[in-house]
Amino acid sequence: MFTGIIESIGTIMEMVEQGGDVRLSVDAGTLDLSDVKLGDSIATNGVCLTVVSLTGYGFSADVSRETLSLSTLHRLRPGSKVNLERALTLNSRLGGHLVSGHVDGVGRVVDRKEDARSIRFQIQAPDSLAKYIAHKGSICVDGASLTVNAIQGSSFQLNIVPHTLQETIMDEYRPGSEVNLEVDLIARYLERLMLGEEAASDSESGVTEALLKSRGFLP
Repeated sequence: MFTGIIESIGTIMEMVEQGGDVRLSVDAGTLDLSDVKLGDSIATNGVCLTVVSLTGYGFSADVSRETLSLSTLHRLRPGSKVNLERALTLNSRLGGHLVSGHVDGVGRVVDRKEDARSIRFQIQAPDSLAKYIAHKGSICVDGASLTVNAIQGSSFQLNIVPHTLQETIMDEYRPGSEVNLEVDLIARYLERLMLGEEAASDSESGVTEALLKSRGFLP
């Protein structure tokens, strides 16, 4: 688990194909690796990766074919910048929100404009994720815990202050940039809980209007 508070900006040093998978080597920048061991997790642009080796400058991790296909990691190249966060510990401050490091979908930046000293981004999410994104709710973008300022359909806006721009890779975002998205865990569990006994059915189709009526949420 993670908090979505980025600890360092790293740099991809090497990407080596190994039997269809990729081994990623990362310069961890200012990330404190003194207590990191082999097998520990480090979120890299919001993707939970397992440390397989520690180097003098950072760490290496294996990225599976599934992870490559479901995230933006396949677009990384040597020199690419990435957001890094070590796994949450029980005595850590929860400054963001609970983040699993499992990407739900890839979004696309469709607009970027200045708003006083901040930057306002508009991001298009996959339609399948729209129901999990709420005004003033939390969403994880490339590993960063952020607040949704506005939403219309499956498109949402973020207002990013100068500190966040400086401490993450978001200042590199331009219209057309693709980003990893993870929706709030609570929304996913709530959807599953509302299914009740129907969650065990092979024909489960998610939360529908009929289901909401049967549970008394709609007249």
